[in-house]
Formats: sequence, structure tokens, C-alpha cells
Amino acid sequence: MTVLRIGLCAVIAFSVLAHGTVEVWSESLLEISAALLFALWVFLAFRGPNTKIHWTPLNWPLLGFLTIGLGQLLLHTTVYAFPTQTEMLKLLAYVLVFFLAAQAFRERADLTGLVWFLVVLGFGVSLFGIVQHFTSPDNQIYWFRELTLGGDPFGPYVNRNHFAGFVELVVPVGLALMVFRGLRQDLFPMAALLTILPIGALILSGSRGGIVGFGFELAVMALLVHSQRAPKQERTAAMGIVALVAIALIAWVGAGKAIERFSSLKPGDVSLSRRMTMFQGAVRVFVSHPVSGAGFGNLVTVFPRYDTVYDGKVVDHIHNDYIELLAETGLLGGLCGIAFLWIFFREAHRNFRAEQGHFSRALHAGAIMAVSGLLLHSFVDFNLHIPSNALLFLLQAYLATSPPLPSTSFSSRRRDSKRLPLEAAA
Repeated sequence: MTVLRIGLCAVIAFSVLAHGTVEVWSESLLEISAALLFALWVFLAFRGPNTKIHWTPLNWPLLGFLTIGLGQLLLHTTVYAFPTQTEMLKLLAYVLVFFLAAQAFRERADLTGLVWFLVVLGFGVSLFGIVQHFTSPDNQIYWFRELTLGGDPFGPYVNRNHFAGFVELVVPVGLALMVFRGLRQDLFPMAALLTILPIGALILSGSRGGIVGFGFELAVMALLVHSQRAPKQERTAAMGIVALVAIALIAWVGAGKAIERFSSLKPGDVSLSRRMTMFQGAVRVFVSHPVSGAGFGNLVTVFPRYDTVYDGKVVDHIHNDYIELLAETGLLGGLCGIAFLWIFFREAHRNFRAEQGHFSRALHAGAIMAVSGLLLHSFVDFNLHIPSNALLFLLQAYLATSPPLPSTSFSSRRRDSKRLPLEAAA
């Protein structure tokens, strides 16, 4: 199982560093790696007679999406079969990684390692993005990979908005550890450093959707803190930490960068009017294929027929994950999406309010913040169609709905309470 955990972390790190896994070679490696890791788990399951399969309710809507894709292929309801086949392979890799994460990360020690992996990954990728931003020529990634078809890269990502989505998915982990006291006091300064720098990189990237999404994550964190029965002093201290972080970032990066992004468009940006016409075109696709959609991965092929504005550019994704889901999978996919969200928030709320230790509560809070921020960002972007961010989104969804871990101090108090009557009797 240790090899499986290392393999899952390696797959996630690779998907981020390989430009978000948006090219054929990296997507192929992701799919092969997911299949090999699943084969490894099957081998370990057959070796261990007492192996237990940990099933999370979120598996059902994910299997529903796979069923819709298979139905599109078998019933020939997809407009073009090949894009649906390639998209199904990618979706199958997501489902396998999600399933394996639920089998590999169950105990406190394993989850602690995973949390620090996410924090360090966020710090390392953000530091690289900042250095590259100030030292690399425009439209170059890793100082040598030039984007010939355009783009606005930041860090290893082709688009800064997708880098912002990555930060939204990893930063809440460190914030929640500090605010909900999920780590030892001597580790607090290191966690603060590893968390503050990615927030600075997010602001420096200039992603409007990312900045708004991160602000929403802070609001969600405030609600989660307020919902706890913690003393008023602890809630004030938690909010003070967030305020200090915000002030430090404004002093370091400067508010001008963010204000500039909200007041002007950079070359290659999609204007608000163009986003509206793309949205309307996707709605027409959905109206023409209301039940099962045009087929997974078929938006890029069918969209020109329903678009009313031609600007000479290929529209491969609508800047809205929700309407794109309806256009490609119809009402069936919409119902699966609603089921996923309903199960997620039901399980996440129940597990967050359960009796548990500080680390476990911080783990659930950070995951809820991460998923909530990206769900809001998905109204104006397509982060869920970037494989690296989709994997991190599903990983955070699992962490938010994972079983709560008991507090070690709580368990020791229970043992002491059981011991006291025996000592009194003696």
C-alpha cells in the first residue's frame, strides 16, 4: 500500500507539472499510470484475504457519468464516436484514481503525509511560477517551451486561470491546518510560509476568477469557524490569522495587480460579450440534444454549427463547466452532476460536524473550502476539464467526505474515565 500511495502522489504531481496534462502524450501517461496502479491494488487485494473495499457514495454519480458515455457509444447518440472514446478513457482514469485514493488514504498517518504533500506541492509549483514569471520570456514554460498557438502561461500551466484553479485546490489545506489547529505549534511558522507564498502567486497570476474564488474560500472558512462551538477568543484568533495573511499579501504583491486585472483585458482574454455568445451557443447545443447530449468531448466539433459569432478562433471549451456538461451529456449528465453535489455537501456537512480531532476537522474544512472555491470558479472557466485540476478536485472531494478521525486526546480521556472506577474499586 505504501507503493500505491507514492504512486498516486506521483501521478498527481506529474499531472500538474506536465502543463496540467492537456496534451496527448501526458494524457496517455496519466491513463496508463492509473491502470497500472489499479492493477497493483487488485494484486494486493488478492494477496491479502482480509482486504476491505472502502466504498464512498460519490462513486455512484461518477459511475453514472461512465454509464452515460458508454450509452452514447453503444446507442450511437454521440455525434462523433472518437472524441467520446478519448474522453471516456480520461474519465475512467479519474474514477480509478478517486477509487484508489479511498483505499490508500484511510489512517491518520497516511492522511497526514497526503496533506503535507499537497502543501509542499502548492509551495513548489507556486515558487516556480513566480520565478518563471520574472525571468522567462513571454509565452514560454520552463524557459524553453514556447506556446506557438498562443496562451497566457503561469507556472507549468498554459493558462494562468488554470494555475489559479490549482492554487484554489491546495491552499485551503494549509489555511485550515492553521485556523483549526490541525498541526503542532512548532510547525505553524513553516505551514504559514508554505501557504502564504501560493496565495501571493495567485494574486500575481492576475486571474480574476481565481481571486474571486479564493475570496469565496475565505468566506466559507469563516462560516465553518463560526459554526463550531469554539470559544470566542479562538474564533477571533482564527479570523485574525486570515486578516494578517491578507494584509501581508497586499503589502508584498500590491493591490494594483489585482485591480488592473479587474479593469482591463490582456491580449488573448475572452471578453464578457464573447463569453455570453459562447454560453448561448452551448445552450443551443443542449436544446438540440436534450436527453443524452451531443456526446462526451464533442463540443469542439458541433459548436460552430450553433455559434452566431465567428472570430476566427476554435472554441474547444465553453468558459462554464456546467453548461458544457449539459451540452455534452444532456439532462442525464445534469442529474448525475446534481447527485454528485448533493451527496458531497450532505456527507461533507455530516463529517465536519461529527466528533473528531483537530487534524481531522481541519482536513474536512480545507477540502470543503477547496471544492467550494473551484465550483464557483467553474461558472467562468473550465478548470474541471484540465486533468490535473480535475484529479485534485476529486481528491479534495474524497477528503471532505472521508470518515472523521477520532481525537487522540479524546480517546485517552475515554480510557482514563474507564480506568477510574476500577482504581476506586481497588
